[in-house]
Amino acid sequence: MDEIGVVKTKFLQFDGLRLESGLYLSPITVAYETYGELNDRKDNVVLVLHALSGDAHAAGQDENGRAGWWDGMIGPGKGIDTNRYFVICSNCLGGCKGTTGPISVNPETGAPYGRSFPLITIGDMVNLQAMLVEKLGISKLHTVIGGSMGGMQALDWACRYSDKIKSAVVIAATARLSPQGIAFNWVGRNAIMSDPVAPFKNGALVDDNGKTGRGLAVARMIGHITYLSEETMEAKFGRKLTLRDMDGTTYSLEENDGLGGEFEIESYLQHKGSLFMERFDEDSYVIITKAIDHFDLVRQHGDLVSAFKNIAAKMLVISFTSDWLYPTSMSLAIVRALQASKKHVSFVEVDLPYGHDSFLVPQGMPNLTRIVRGFLKGV
Repeated sequence: MDEIGVVKTKFLQFDGLRLESGLYLSPITVAYETYGELNDRKDNVVLVLHALSGDAHAAGQDENGRAGWWDGMIGPGKGIDTNRYFVICSNCLGGCKGTTGPISVNPETGAPYGRSFPLITIGDMVNLQAMLVEKLGISKLHTVIGGSMGGMQALDWACRYSDKIKSAVVIAATARLSPQGIAFNWVGRNAIMSDPVAPFKNGALVDDNGKTGRGLAVARMIGHITYLSEETMEAKFGRKLTLRDMDGTTYSLEENDGLGGEFEIESYLQHKGSLFMERFDEDSYVIITKAIDHFDLVRQHGDLVSAFKNIAAKMLVISFTSDWLYPTSMSLAIVRALQASKKHVSFVEVDLPYGHDSFLVPQGMPNLTRIVRGFLKGV
């Protein structure tokens, strides 16, 4: 089976976008990638929507050899088969991987927006994606699909652009974030805002005095805990101790300052936080988590049945047994409202132990591939 190979990110420029807040954001750049071939009827398009820390690079290899974040799902013969479908994935509005966001230059000041970047919504992200699709000459999508925040976007697509999609796949998502989810995001943002070194930008991990900022790393550690399950952490780490610091230096437990990772789970989180600092922007993290917090189809429409009244697409909702951040009960709330609205909806709860990240980990791909492939063929 052939693979996609090396893929280059593309960019499109737009004059601007009227945000749901009423502000007009201008100009706007959108980073996106495509895989497969658009057919003559232009009816084989699958729009893939990424989660909080994702980007446009969903499949294949980039110029540095980095695999796409959903490479196990997208490609020839895979769940989203690029021999059949033309796949698009764009970096979301507010991101830091090519699409306009806090690291972009504000034309009014000549400096990056930073924390002056306007608040955005999931709806703003979806509206910009719709502009991209239209610019590419596509009038109707075969499917929109995403997990976590991407699942929220897929659900919003179905509500907002019911005439432009044939189907939607909503994975490990919710129509409104729980107070617990909002709380985790708020603590993460507090870690960033309380960082005495922040804001640091574009890989500058230390200030002028050589002090390292760790706010974003702590925010990522908090978030990463919510993406895992207790079963995964027990099986992978248990209570095993480590006697190596992050730089590989050995030490005794008496010498550990509490930050080097006395337990293996601590070192793992420290590692994840450090990697995240190198590839993500703290202000994008703040902007995007706020958009997630404020996504609430119940508040927007009065109730979910009303929110879904205009949906014409075939819907597939997927949850995971071990996901305690967006548990199955949240998916069932979506499914029952769709059923009450007499919509075409299928639901699958997948028994996997990997927590909220089950739709991303390689071990979960075989199960998810079978489900997604079967649904897409039936649309």
